[in-house]
Amino acid sequence: MLKETEIKLRVSRETLAALRDHPLLKKRNKSGWERRELYNQYYDTADRDLARARVALRVRRDGEQYIQTLKTTGHSVAGLSERNEWNWNQDKSKLDLKKLDDQCWPAALADLDKKQLKPIFTTDFVREKAEIAWGRGKAKVVVEAALDLGAVVAGKQQEEICELELELRQGEPEALLELAAELAADLPLMPCDISKAERGYRLFDPASYDVYPQGQKLLAETPLDGAFAAIAWLLLGNSQRLAEQYRFNGHWRLLQEWLQQLIDLRALLGSLGQAVPRASSRELRERLDALVADWKPRVDQGESDDATRQQAPEAFRAELAGTRWGQFSLAASRWLLGKAWIAARNEKGNRQGAAALGKWLQRSLAEEAQAMPLERAQHQPEVLGDQPVRLQRMLVWLRQARHVLDLPETDRLYGELAKLQEAIARPHSEENLAALAAQAHTVLTLKPWKALLK
Repeated sequence: MLKETEIKLRVSRETLAALRDHPLLKKRNKSGWERRELYNQYYDTADRDLARARVALRVRRDGEQYIQTLKTTGHSVAGLSERNEWNWNQDKSKLDLKKLDDQCWPAALADLDKKQLKPIFTTDFVREKAEIAWGRGKAKVVVEAALDLGAVVAGKQQEEICELELELRQGEPEALLELAAELAADLPLMPCDISKAERGYRLFDPASYDVYPQGQKLLAETPLDGAFAAIAWLLLGNSQRLAEQYRFNGHWRLLQEWLQQLIDLRALLGSLGQAVPRASSRELRERLDALVADWKPRVDQGESDDATRQQAPEAFRAELAGTRWGQFSLAASRWLLGKAWIAARNEKGNRQGAAALGKWLQRSLAEEAQAMPLERAQHQPEVLGDQPVRLQRMLVWLRQARHVLDLPETDRLYGELAKLQEAIARPHSEENLAALAAQAHTVLTLKPWKALLK
């Protein structure tokens, strides 16, 4: 068994050509570019049991050789993925079921009749690969860079493959992100952890693509540092998958949700006080602010303007054709992987970062609640005009971790605060202000709100 650690980056054909001669890769290229034609047949049952178990099974034709590969559930966040992989060389293209024994076959599929496995889709592409190596401090890093160009085909449907894969052969995972970030400084690279197999399934059944992978389960006793990192990774990964899916089908809801992930991540970064010092996150916050400043007005306008919605996919493609999205995504991944917020914080920040999530969150929400002028807003609702940032900070934590709170009716608290945020965002007509005052009163009467104010 091998453990595969890689990052996938969607590119244009022009960028793919530029990568072959990029000075950074050329300087570190130890093998030259080797060209190979790869044809892959993927297998599953009619009910897609393997896909549901996050298992990929294929037979690859590589020149005159055939390789059967099984990849099982791994860890994938924000474009950087780790998976278990088994490979068997064979002399024919037929699937060999005998190789799928208990040593590799997932326990979750133990009762599956393997004779039900059948061809589902294919990937056919040309790969140019090279060994990229360099020194990183006292350690050596070796990465296999692969430039892939071809197509995924499922029945009559197909999608182009045009991507850079960087697979770690030796060294630390941070090195992959560092290399990708250096390349993204002047080339548009889109981190995208959707595999070729996922693309095949998406063509075979568009509803099968999971935009929101399962996140880490947070407990009341989880340290704040761990909870913050888990939520930040989740939001970043969600934003990347939403960007990919919106690029793929242009559904307006996906663009709205993509923007919401960025707003939530920005609120998260501003919610932790000395546990995440502002100096440590300044560059990341500036990148987020620029993206939100450009896209929020467009999304807001699209709520009531069909022309804006229709023009948005082309505008988003233009965003991806530039370097900004890739630079932000990779910078955020490096920041999180390196736990950059911990490096220069003070002792108080260290204590806060080690605090149990349940206790910290309840105190934090109480402080935010006490600072919100809801009593006054019942008679002067316009005073809530400067509260959206505070509400965003509260809502991002309630969205992800309200189950750890020792409060009654936390779901209702989350729902009513979300309604309050929506009411604040509406134009301040007489009717809307009256509704805002009524919503402020509703929040004030909630049992969990009263408990926070004690």
